[in-house]
Amino acid sequence: MDWPALWLSLHLAGWTVVLLLPVAVFLGRFMAFHRFAGKGVVEALVILPLVLPPTVLGFYLLVAFGAESPVGQLWQGAFGGPLVFSFEGLVAASVLFNLPFAVQPAQRGFEAVPREVREAAACCGMAPLTALWRVELPLAWPGVLTGMVLTFAHVLGEFGIVLMVGGAIPGETRTVAISIYDRVQAFDMAGAAQMSAVLLAISLVTIAVTFRLSARAGRRLS
Repeated sequence: MDWPALWLSLHLAGWTVVLLLPVAVFLGRFMAFHRFAGKGVVEALVILPLVLPPTVLGFYLLVAFGAESPVGQLWQGAFGGPLVFSFEGLVAASVLFNLPFAVQPAQRGFEAVPREVREAAACCGMAPLTALWRVELPLAWPGVLTGMVLTFAHVLGEFGIVLMVGGAIPGETRTVAISIYDRVQAFDMAGAAQMSAVLLAISLVTIAVTFRLSARAGRRLS
């Protein structure tokens, strides 16, 4: 078992969830409660990573984060190292790639909040942030939590984005998915099977948690 690769994958998944949680809450809420010109375009951009091949998105991110790009040059000047082929670049790519997995379930959760409940909160004089924390989130949390669980599990299995943006640097960007691929290439089927079994178990737990949350949300709103 490649424990450093598994730990790095868990570390990457944790940071991705932490960074995407506020984005999912505020962007999901905004998309659920507001209508504006170009909303369809914004929703399409959020969903785009679901249908775009990971290697294609990885290529564009590699160019966007590269040493010749403004982002790459700004990062180099601020931190003294390249953004690509680094853990930080991997986190940035993972956040962008997993945006739909976090935002869409959160948006559906907020859309399920009854309009009259939000109007009652406003009539009681609650500030928007207070209403969000005390009224909306307790009702929309199954969707938000589902998005976080899906995001965490999806990050663990990322391959194309990781390979394009991070490469396979041991201890830095070599995740468990890359390690499984390397084991297969080296004909180490036992090692690959062991790590694959761990990811399979995590995926099964993720599905179970997602279904449970969805069922609970349905009972609360019925």
